[in-house]
Amino acid sequence: MWKPNTTVAAVIERDGRFLIVEERIQGELKLNQPAGHVDANESIIAACRRETLEETAYQFEPTALVGIYQWTVPGTDLTYLRYAFTGELGEHDAARQLGIADEGIEAAVWLSRDELIARAAQHRSPLVLACIDDYLAGRRFPIDLIRDFDGNSL
Repeated sequence: MWKPNTTVAAVIERDGRFLIVEERIQGELKLNQPAGHVDANESIIAACRRETLEETAYQFEPTALVGIYQWTVPGTDLTYLRYAFTGELGEHDAARQLGIADEGIEAAVWLSRDELIARAAQHRSPLVLACIDDYLAGRRFPIDLIRDFDGNSL
């Protein structure tokens, strides 16, 4: 039975630069927002907090939904549903090891949109730039659009 993968991403901007994760996938360096899968018994918003912390060592509090994106990897039936959030960047724990739960995370870097375009061949998916462009266009939806009926903490 076909099921899409539910993922989250954090679109975090500071001084015209975006927090981006460099990760090695099948030997190739890729760029992505702090992002990942929603775990069992985890709310979508809690997953965004967790993934951002795991991949960047920054605390993050989602405050608005930038968009919901559907993408199928070309030539496969692998489909992702991505919930992209923006919000408040919190403290950074410089001593925290990145990617403890995700093998391949190499660094968290701050890149401008122009720098991201120059490195487009390294984007993990077309969702990277789509989320940033929607953020820059001012797309923000109330976070209370997401409602959890499983009793999970949002």
